Amino acid sequence: MLMKFGDVESAERIFRSIKAKNIITYGAMVKGYVGNEMFEKALDLFEQINIELGDVTYTIVFNACAKLCNDRAMKIGKKLLAEMPENYRNNNITSTSAIDMLMKFG
Repeated sequence: MLMKFGDVESAERIFRSIKAKNIITYGAMVKGYVGNEMFEKALDLFEQINIELGDVTYTIVFNACAKLCNDRAMKIGKKLLAEMPENYRNNNITSTSAIDMLMKFG
């Protein structure tokens, strides 16, 4: 909610205070960064995630990579797509996000 209102600093403070972070807390922060057009921060945080990703997280990160569209984003996006479990490829939203990302990469 804080991210939706642009209060990134407060959201970061609360996120840092959470001891047992899960994919939902990481996803909320990454999505918040994307929503506030802080795409590099979104990818920085994504690279810190060391737990199993869900289809929503793939979608969020593909969107961040598509928006940023630089060498780093291309590397992360293509690697993520290559490692994505087969069952997520059948998710229309995730697949569409991946296609959009690849189209923006050229």
